[in-house]
Amino acid sequence: MIAAIVGNLAIAVAKFIAAAFSGSAAMLSEAIHSLVDTGNGALMLVGMHRSKKPADPDHPFGFSHELYFWTLMVGVLIFGLGGGMSILTGVMHIRSGQGIEDTGWNYAVLAIAMVFEGISWWFGWRAFSGEMRGRGIVETIRDTKDPTTFSVLLEDSAALVGLVVAFLGIYFGNLLGVPWLDGAASIVIGILLCLVAAIMVNESRALIVGEGVSKGTLDGIRAIIDADPGIESVQRLRTLYFGPEDVMLIMEMKMRDDKEVGEVREVTTRVKKAIKEKYPKIRRVYFDITDN
Repeated sequence: MIAAIVGNLAIAVAKFIAAAFSGSAAMLSEAIHSLVDTGNGALMLVGMHRSKKPADPDHPFGFSHELYFWTLMVGVLIFGLGGGMSILTGVMHIRSGQGIEDTGWNYAVLAIAMVFEGISWWFGWRAFSGEMRGRGIVETIRDTKDPTTFSVLLEDSAALVGLVVAFLGIYFGNLLGVPWLDGAASIVIGILLCLVAAIMVNESRALIVGEGVSKGTLDGIRAIIDADPGIESVQRLRTLYFGPEDVMLIMEMKMRDDKEVGEVREVTTRVKKAIKEKYPKIRRVYFDITDN
């Protein structure tokens, strides 16, 4: 992650220099994009670090939700700074009618950025594909509870597409002598960033509000409980993700009528152990034993 932050910062500096020499709006948007990616990487590091803080009296369930909060901030940053400023830059460039003075800088920086972003995308894809487990891309993004995997992949994908758009805008704007194509490319990059931001904000919002485990996992938990001879019936199962690897489970169930206090303790201990062995992400298990 730190290497990616340093790399994005270096690419951002190179893009700003190229934009200054050429006057390209698309290159300026790409520079803003890389700068925002640098800040995003730093914020994700903050979220990952703070989410590992131990629980305290004021936060008895820990700080795992910090990761979701900072991912939300990354989405807002991409939308506000990356997308908004790129669109504004493109509009201003079109209105000014300014042409591109030196395309050599742009092509060199775009080529270098394409190599580095491609490498970053490949590692991001490898991490994300490990989360897929036979699911599609959209389904994995919707179901995963670790926003770092899809956030990195979305950012890198947007970066690669943005580089292609910037190249096309600069190349055809210079070839055809149509300056506004460069500004139009900047606007397209901005819209692309806004779309990525919308996905990240929506997914992070859902995680902050509170999501539970999948129906398949609930069915598996219910099967474990039903298989225990000491339990007569299981009623409601409620789960909540505090973090990608931190799930709370609350079980409402009815014990056999002939169970004594000591036997109830044995049953609950046995069930809790079986559930945690099969689903290690479930770290907190609470029982609500009813009489009806």
